[in-house]
Amino acid sequence: MRYNQALMDELNLLLHFDLDTTQQGIKVHHDADPAVIAAAARLHDKGLITLRDGGYLTDLGRETTEHAQALLGLLRETTTA
Repeated sequence: MRYNQALMDELNLLLHFDLDTTQQGIKVHHDADPAVIAAAARLHDKGLITLRDGGYLTDLGRETTEHAQALLGLLRETTTA
């Protein structure tokens, strides 16, 4: 399985969450890019965020976001080395 645009949109949205605090969420506004709105709804359906338009990370969402940030960091290191 490859990353498709829908998965990339979900990963990019997860990267907006601040892992340094559990008290800060995000809000995807109704006039945002339709791909971002759809990504938020899918993440909610998967149990990664608390609301269809953002909210907070669930425990699973936090773990997933940690992995997404780690992967991004590894790929950035590889391209700059």
